[in-house]
Amino acid sequence: MAYVLHQLLTESAGRRPDAEAVRLLDQALTYGALEKLSNQLAHALIERGVVPGDRIGIYLHKSPAAIASIFGVMKTGACYVPVDQSAPGLRVVEIARQCDFRALITSSSLYTKLGAAFRDECPMAAIFFVDKVPDATLPEPAFTFADSLANYPTEPPGVEVIDHDLAYILFTSGSTGTPKGVMLSHLNAFTFVNWGVETFGITAQDRLSNHAPFNFDLSVFDIFVAIKTGAAISLVPEGLSVFPVQLSSFIQNQKITVWYSVPMVLTLLHSRGQLDQRDLSSLRWVLFAGEVFPTKHLRALMEKLPHPRYANLYGPTETNVCAFYEVEPLSPEQTAPIPIGKACANTELIAINSEGQKVTGPGEEGLLYARGSTVMQGYYGRPAESEACFIRNPFAVGREERLYCTGDWVTLDEKGNFLFVGRKDHMIKTRGYRVELGEIEAVMVAHPAVDEAVALAIPDEAIGNTIRAIVTISNSSSLTSTELKRHCAEKLLPYMVPEQVEFRDTLPRTGNGKIDRQRLLRETITPAA
Repeated sequence: MAYVLHQLLTESAGRRPDAEAVRLLDQALTYGALEKLSNQLAHALIERGVVPGDRIGIYLHKSPAAIASIFGVMKTGACYVPVDQSAPGLRVVEIARQCDFRALITSSSLYTKLGAAFRDECPMAAIFFVDKVPDATLPEPAFTFADSLANYPTEPPGVEVIDHDLAYILFTSGSTGTPKGVMLSHLNAFTFVNWGVETFGITAQDRLSNHAPFNFDLSVFDIFVAIKTGAAISLVPEGLSVFPVQLSSFIQNQKITVWYSVPMVLTLLHSRGQLDQRDLSSLRWVLFAGEVFPTKHLRALMEKLPHPRYANLYGPTETNVCAFYEVEPLSPEQTAPIPIGKACANTELIAINSEGQKVTGPGEEGLLYARGSTVMQGYYGRPAESEACFIRNPFAVGREERLYCTGDWVTLDEKGNFLFVGRKDHMIKTRGYRVELGEIEAVMVAHPAVDEAVALAIPDEAIGNTIRAIVTISNSSSLTSTELKRHCAEKLLPYMVPEQVEFRDTLPRTGNGKIDRQRLLRETITPAA
């Protein structure tokens, strides 16, 4: 019986060795080949001194070899630390320094981006290249997959790993500007994976998309849910999501059955993806997570693609997915945000109001807390910050029990679903009033001409904060700032109406596909000369 993540691959390879496990366009590996390659890599890493508990960096473009690297690392008892391939070299250096990488798995082209700082400040036992060794002088022993792995055993190494051991560390943005690593164990992921398989009925006949980069928690579902069931993974080529016509063709040609991404990708698909010219009959589920999906855009997508089922998956990286909501049919007049739903199996969610009481009915608001085996161990190397994320459960009588604070304000609907109200750190004060920026954004997006909207708080000595809106509108619209303010004034209190509105063609994105609010704020506060 599997109880750690890499055992899922070994079991599926035993059942379906010749079935396709992972594909990137014309590159593919069967389950048997993926198991063999990951075992050989594990043996090579162990020979270079990797031991259980070590941290191994994976700095790669998406590829079947990258999937093999993930499993190869875990088979040594170490944990993998994926680094966004688009990250600047200094961020890679910071992550490697924090985690003290024992080894790095990368490619020749990406390694050359790292520069002298990485070589000087991040010594390690070995560097493995999935392609070739670069021409540059290397401070560590260097190996290539093609030349170095063939002589190693193809059976799994006999390393004892338990479910409480770390499986991976995912780095998120820190409030101080320094990235912080979320530590997640095999058990944390395993609980989520089992839930995903059961909830969405995943079988060996499915083909799951992998749109998210490996450093984004959405990838945990794509990879391990597929591997557990012997299904196939279709890696979405990097950058394809900004070309919706090609993306819809990719979904059709790959015969994707389960799609999972941030809402922005799906918004582009319905508006510009020529879905009416595609045969997407294989698609069973459309899953989305990461940010709010404006109701009008989701309704438009469901009208164009009525046959799949749709679900909103909610949860910060620190909890995996802890709640979900299967979307019901949306009426033309519905503008209310999509619920984040109810707690996943084997997880408890508790909303606590400002008086310290549980939120039990509609209209009450509180901070959302989570407990269960999906909740992280903490932030790597940051015990104080880790401790600050948890509180003692005030409702646990006679026992010590911790709750993780998600930082999200929620309320309940009549059916007991949680509704997202806003981020704890998106609550601002202006003119003495508390304002949730997400509420302003939701009202702006409800305007028929608005595609996306961000509300920013600009510090102001007199009133605390002024509110500035940055929006994108449909190509055919001639919406003006005055008209959008008038629209907001019809639905918001006067102090919530943005003082300024800026129109842009596009909004900047993080590597995970979310709107880059920090960049917008920097650009707004310190505009370019």
